[in-house]
Amino acid sequence: MRLSHEILTLRTKHPFTISRGGASEWRVVWVRVTDDDGVEGWGEAAPSKFYGETVESVAGALALFSPLVEAADPWSTESIESELNRVIRFNGSAKTAVSAALHDLAGKRLGIPLYKLWGLDPARAPLSSFTIGIGSENEVRRKVAEAEPYPVLKVKLGSDHDEAIIRTVRDAAPDKLLRVDANAAWSAKYALEMIELLAECDVEYVEQPLPAHDLEGMRFVRDRSPLPIFADESCVLASDIPKLVGVVDGINIKLAKCGGLHEAMKMISVAHAHGMLVMMGCMIETSLGIAAAAHMAPLLDYADLDGAALLANDPFIGPSIEGGVIAIPSGPGLGVRRS
Repeated sequence: MRLSHEILTLRTKHPFTISRGGASEWRVVWVRVTDDDGVEGWGEAAPSKFYGETVESVAGALALFSPLVEAADPWSTESIESELNRVIRFNGSAKTAVSAALHDLAGKRLGIPLYKLWGLDPARAPLSSFTIGIGSENEVRRKVAEAEPYPVLKVKLGSDHDEAIIRTVRDAAPDKLLRVDANAAWSAKYALEMIELLAECDVEYVEQPLPAHDLEGMRFVRDRSPLPIFADESCVLASDIPKLVGVVDGINIKLAKCGGLHEAMKMISVAHAHGMLVMMGCMIETSLGIAAAAHMAPLLDYADLDGAALLANDPFIGPSIEGGVIAIPSGPGLGVRRS
């Protein structure tokens, strides 16, 4: 097998802003694994500086992975993931891109989509939320209006005007299901004050209210919160889950941080075994990047797979979330093609 990659520049329809900042332009890495018959498997790395990755670090990791991939049995996807973890500890999005490409290749060789390979029923996928990023009142109202087709909205908070944002969203979308993500921006005291307001606004749950390392603070908030608490930044790998039992009600898995499709499957199993809820989220990604998560969607309790729906220039055609419904491609492998 040969491993190759290409850097793609993406633009969002609006500046996408969370508590750590925002941008309108994002770079991802399109990864391809080509077998000896010329069949290609595709994957995508969506690096995040929060997790110590850039497109340059992804390219560097792929150079380290290349000899391993070239010598490997393409069917041994779990063994290859283990070897990638042995070669380098972090660089989750780079490892996930290789994992997704190998799974795509396997599905193409067999002529079936990944969800069938895993024995899953697409009809069991939950609705995906659509994200409303931080902005002024007018910007938030405009974004909510544009999100009219989506019945579930995920509202980003962690600003100096959180109360105004959530009240504006609820006023503009009185009948929609709302979820909130603070992206680790709050203190415990402020979180409990905000959660009281969020409960009044009929918000369903709150994601990562406190910094990733503050597990005792998260436990303190969860014990006093009328709303379920989910961990995102606090939960990267399956090994993080046991220490979160009793600290949060659920976890948010992202392929770009966990480092592979097998690792994500482990996370789903471990969390459910501990009685925790499971959602899967995403970064700003193309339809290719979203595809692997979409194929896993029937295993989830909640989904936030709108990364490609936020783009102005998606270079791929794959899964869609029109009306919040996750339409999983039925083509072989990931079922993704160039637009």
